[in-house]
Amino acid sequence: MTAVATAPDASSEARRTAFILAAAQAIVGSAAPIAISMGALAGHYLLGPDKSLATAPITGFNLGVALGALPAAAIIRALGHRGGFMTGTLVTALGGLIATLALFQGSFWMFAAGLAVLGIGGAFVQQFRFAAADNAPPAFKARAISFVLAGGIVTAILGPQIVIFTRELLAPVMFAGSFAAILVLAAVGALLLSFLRVPARSSVAPPTVAGEARPLLEIVARPRFAVALLCGVGSYALMSFVMTGAPLAMVGCGLSTDDATLGISWHVMAMYGPSFFTGALIHRFGAERIVALGLALLVGCALVALSGLALWQFWTALVLLGLGWNFGFIGATAIVAESYRPAEKGKVQGFHDFVLFGSVAFASLMSGAVYNAWGWDMLNWIVFPIVAVCFVGLGVLALTKRRRSA
Repeated sequence: MTAVATAPDASSEARRTAFILAAAQAIVGSAAPIAISMGALAGHYLLGPDKSLATAPITGFNLGVALGALPAAAIIRALGHRGGFMTGTLVTALGGLIATLALFQGSFWMFAAGLAVLGIGGAFVQQFRFAAADNAPPAFKARAISFVLAGGIVTAILGPQIVIFTRELLAPVMFAGSFAAILVLAAVGALLLSFLRVPARSSVAPPTVAGEARPLLEIVARPRFAVALLCGVGSYALMSFVMTGAPLAMVGCGLSTDDATLGISWHVMAMYGPSFFTGALIHRFGAERIVALGLALLVGCALVALSGLALWQFWTALVLLGLGWNFGFIGATAIVAESYRPAEKGKVQGFHDFVLFGSVAFASLMSGAVYNAWGWDMLNWIVFPIVAVCFVGLGVLALTKRRRSA
């Protein structure tokens, strides 16, 4: 009788946890599109004649996420999900404050440092998806991940709208109002996270995987984890690479700042919109096939972007870029979540996000340099070889699985 009664309770708690994390993702996560849509333009505004480092603030943001991955995992492990995530909102508020002050002082490198602190706060947000999966029954894991990321639908609307309505709020200092608004987002996020109640591990952990922790090297050397990391890095880094350069390219082609901001809004909506059903698709068709679909959509993005420079082509490419990220990244995350035992989650998640966001930071830095040297087309041509490598990894994984089942 106890086991029968416990299963619905575990499922209910998992859904409640995922709902709170999705709401927090929607609010605190809105700092990311603010940083991404305004980071390069604000950097361009602060720089002198040489604009090649205009995307460095966005690189700072992504580097902050990478460097914050391991400390965030350690803090969450020490304080628990509620205390750890609320600590993350404080870091996010600090980043918004530093970026705002930097704009008032006209300091480019202080602004980049502020976005790096914002990125560290973002490292805590990135742990939301793992927290939802770790505290869910096995059948609900993929859905829990996608449910949390579905909070990005609100982010897609809220973040860019905050930019549009606040970028001149503290005029004559452009963009300062947008970064000051992050302090309000962090406060609301902390309030939401105060309601978080994580169920006991024993109620959701499958007994067959509750063994002792293996060495990290043994885990990451397994083909399934390695390919999932490769595809997650490929999907996310390409998304960052193309998206970071897109606002610069749009403004450079004579389109308005609002056009660029709304393009990012459509992009972020496409990133998170499918999350309502991505988990169900993974459950039905398997994570590997959904990752492959995401990679194909990234190719579609590059093809549309290379076809012309009209507004609809920029926006369509950004929508395809967001869709490709959703399927590729959520599918890869679902594979990673199946690759470790409960006792291993802290070190594996921290390592995964360190590698992931380190790669994303490098991609965002290279975006500005490549765009400045070779233009928008080259940003999109680079998509093809990286996607090809990811497809090779998926092919090797499929062959390995087929040999084991033979």
